Amino acid sequence: MVTTPKPDLASLRIHDTKRTSTGSGKRWLWIVLALILLVLVAAAASAFLNRKTEVQVASSMKPATGPTGVLNASGYITPRRRATIAAKITGRVTGVYFDEGTRVKDGQLLATLDDSDVRRALDSAKADRDSSQAAIADYEVQLRNAEIALRRAEQLQKEGVQTQEFLDNARTSADSLRAKIVLAKQQVVAAEARIREQQQAVDNCTIRAPFAGIVVSKDAQVGEMVSPVSAGGGFTRTGIATIVDLHSNEIEVDVSESYIAKVRNDQGVNAVLDAYPDWTIPAKVRTVIPTADRQKATVKVRISFTAPDHIHLFDPAADPRILPDMGVKVTFLEDTDKSKKHQDKSPAVALVPQKAVRQDNASKYVFLVKDGVLERRAVTLGSERGSDVEILAGLQPDQTVVVSGPDTLRDGQAVQIKQ
Repeated sequence: MVTTPKPDLASLRIHDTKRTSTGSGKRWLWIVLALILLVLVAAAASAFLNRKTEVQVASSMKPATGPTGVLNASGYITPRRRATIAAKITGRVTGVYFDEGTRVKDGQLLATLDDSDVRRALDSAKADRDSSQAAIADYEVQLRNAEIALRRAEQLQKEGVQTQEFLDNARTSADSLRAKIVLAKQQVVAAEARIREQQQAVDNCTIRAPFAGIVVSKDAQVGEMVSPVSAGGGFTRTGIATIVDLHSNEIEVDVSESYIAKVRNDQGVNAVLDAYPDWTIPAKVRTVIPTADRQKATVKVRISFTAPDHIHLFDPAADPRILPDMGVKVTFLEDTDKSKKHQDKSPAVALVPQKAVRQDNASKYVFLVKDGVLERRAVTLGSERGSDVEILAGLQPDQTVVVSGPDTLRDGQAVQIKQ
């Protein structure tokens, strides 16, 4: 008899020792992950708490001697004499004798146009004049013969040999020749006028510089058509070149309406080109344009360059470093007498940006930066010089002061200078 084996269900049971080991491993894994998370949070908190406040700084400056500035502005170099040279007639360019940067003299040849048609017209006018002059010579010969015949007819008529009709015909022939001579002379005058007209047309094919200067733009090439009026389509040029008189360079700035009262004619100005920040150019206000821009709320001011007192033949406007459309910053200066009185009354020891000065109740102070640490320093202020302010006491030149930073800055705080 065969017996069927029974399933051994006990073999499927997990032993207690194995079950305890697996659960313990999972708990240790969660504990390690929690510890790592706590370490990361602590590190982030420590980095946040130890992070230094960033500030913007500037150096205090030594006040300049002489007149003080009452207003700062920026503008551009603009020439008073700037011309786009164009032809008086429409024509094809046959020659260009300049390039950008070429210095030209007054009347110097710049370009030529095709003059073949107008020269033919000039030759035709000269031929008409020569023909009329030749006709005059022929009429004068005929007139001399007619006057001889007239005198003979008069003599014969007195003697009773010829009739009155013959005398009248001789007189008519002489008078007709005189009239033809007058007409031919008028034709010569008309031909001379046409010659001058055609000569002007020939001269119009030659383009010359209207004044001495420098070429800043070359607008046409050989073979192109030029015209004094735009022909449309972009195939016809309206200009040959643009010339600037460097001796007429000046500064043009826009001054806010709120500060225009500080500007007057012949006022002293210090100008500094953006391209040459270490070069201070003396200048003065030439004129204040008597109108305002309602959209920008500004008034246009034109400033002329002036030569130093000890250099009478030097023209700074013609300096090759000063180019049209360059950016420039200007400082309008105070009257010499007022500036002297002000300096005698309260001499300034340093200049700092107005944004660097802070106020605590009635006291004024600035923050110095020394070795990355703030130092609060009380200061005594003078008058304003544009965007700067005079420091009468409490600060020396070439010290680093904070110009921008949070309101929570305090004495002894560690900071980081913003680059």
